[in-house]
Amino acid sequence: MTHPLPLPTADSPRALAIAHARRTCIDGIGTAGHAPIDPWLLRSWQRCLLAGHRPDQRVSFSTVTRASIQETQERHQALIGAARPVLARLSRAIADTRYFAILTDARGVVIDVGALPGGSGEAVRRARDIGRVGIDLSERAVGTTAIGAVLAEQAPVWLHRAEHFFDDTGIYSCAGAPLFGPQGDCIGMLDLTGVQVVERPELRHLAMLSARSIENALVRAQPHALLLRLNWPGCASGDDADGLLGLDADGRVVASNGTARQLLQQPPACGAAAQPCHASDLFALPVDMLWDAARRSDPIDVPLWSGLRLQAWARLADAGAPAPSPASPAAPPRLRDVETALIRQAVDEARGNVAEAARALGISRATVYRKLATRGR
Repeated sequence: MTHPLPLPTADSPRALAIAHARRTCIDGIGTAGHAPIDPWLLRSWQRCLLAGHRPDQRVSFSTVTRASIQETQERHQALIGAARPVLARLSRAIADTRYFAILTDARGVVIDVGALPGGSGEAVRRARDIGRVGIDLSERAVGTTAIGAVLAEQAPVWLHRAEHFFDDTGIYSCAGAPLFGPQGDCIGMLDLTGVQVVERPELRHLAMLSARSIENALVRAQPHALLLRLNWPGCASGDDADGLLGLDADGRVVASNGTARQLLQQPPACGAAAQPCHASDLFALPVDMLWDAARRSDPIDVPLWSGLRLQAWARLADAGAPAPSPASPAAPPRLRDVETALIRQAVDEARGNVAEAARALGISRATVYRKLATRGR
């Protein structure tokens, strides 16, 4: 039988460091320059102070309107679908720690939640306070949290108990990572939160990896003619660490993940309104060679205009995908195509187990069969 680790006591080095930072940075007592605090956390506290907040104010977790919840969920249907299998895996991975997963949009409003801790008591009630779709957990609404900090900094963070600005939220510990869409814009964040739990800063890494899985699912689901997996020569391919680049039939970039944008040092786009670039702007080779490599199922060395080389694994979206042609119009993304791609991905990840895929997606087995059948599978 395992026993839970004790919570940090009020006189632990960690708690004393946080208390010192609060006195100097929030209460103005002592020398702020010597406070042991991350710069992003100080920026969040300062924003709360500039908004006129004080730590002892009561915090109420308010929902947005029902109409707004419906509109938000409809607008983020692709994100929710991509995240649900990941949330299901996360829930299993962290179940024994009493942490749980929250998915928000770019405003900090909850759009989906993983499995909440069971049982009763104050900790369970406080988990349910924030584990509801439609709750506004933005910095504006509830002060410093991993959610607000991630969306402001667009970087992963770990936040523990009294590092939260408000006293009311000092019982939470949370890790978070931003979520970037296939066009490179921040579309939300993934949060792992516990109530009155042992500090586990390693969850920041888990949040980062899980966010990457969601982002890659969104790229794969984006309608494309050719999908490129990119990495440095000699690196193994086939996991979430690869760069992903989706091209349309004309060779234009229609989707990419963060790794691809870093490898290429030229973000293909940023936001839905951005003008997509062409593969020929990125790679110093005839673009039709990428289609040839996909048909042969062989990796290909891809020279960049910088003189560096990447290794690419190309895959056609379907057997009939055409080679790039100036006359081929770019097909606009369709919601049913995104939905079907996400369902196929969930079935693949479940190794063909439709029941498990349906549970991960939160839909019935009949719906999985129907959606795949209507798309010719």
